[in-house]
Amino acid sequence: MTKISDRTISVQETIKSICARVGRDASEVRLVVVTKSATIGAVQEVIRLGFTELGENRVQQLKKVSVQVAEFLQQTDDSSSSPQSVHWHMIGHLQRNKVQQVLPIASLIHSVDTLRLAEEISASATKLNLCPKVLLQVNTSNEPQKYGVPVGAATHLAEQIETLPNVELAGLMTMAPLTRDKDLIRACFVRARELFVEMRGEKIVGPQFTELSMGMSSDYEIAVEEGATILRIGSAIFAG
Repeated sequence: MTKISDRTISVQETIKSICARVGRDASEVRLVVVTKSATIGAVQEVIRLGFTELGENRVQQLKKVSVQVAEFLQQTDDSSSSPQSVHWHMIGHLQRNKVQQVLPIASLIHSVDTLRLAEEISASATKLNLCPKVLLQVNTSNEPQKYGVPVGAATHLAEQIETLPNVELAGLMTMAPLTRDKDLIRACFVRARELFVEMRGEKIVGPQFTELSMGMSSDYEIAVEEGATILRIGSAIFAG
């Protein structure tokens, strides 16, 4: 057993334990392994361990690591237990001029927070004959330095994105502040969940609106308690 293997088991066991305690099915929670701080050898190891959902914050790094992973998967013997493919998540801020570079790689973009970005994704996707899944990033912490649409403007933006032809709005994403104040973290996640439930209940969004991406290495336990369906975890797996 390696340290990475030990840490992935620890994270998975924590998720299962919390789900059991709060009455959730652990299969509802997807773990996206964030590769930004990892060596390619470490990324290969998590893939061998069966993790096929990988996330990157920066476009250049996404392009670089996705090529390295594709080469690794090609070299892997078909008879081995390693997965044959992975799914990439673009979890960081995305500039409009980088959209065309991301669309052929990422299966889910977590960080859509303006209509102009959503329109660019739709236009570029049309040219590439794609219909990418995206999440609406909401700034539930009200931190001025953070990206994300303000909570009060989120519903209107969701309605606008729903009208675009080549984009599938699949849910919400949020980030809690970097703090040890668990009450503050929980309040951000609760607000995102309330907004998620409200949008679904009022039929502002379609049936494909099922994902709630929230929770990172420092706060994923609270995110699971509050209904996250996607966790973005890097350092809890790679650091140590």
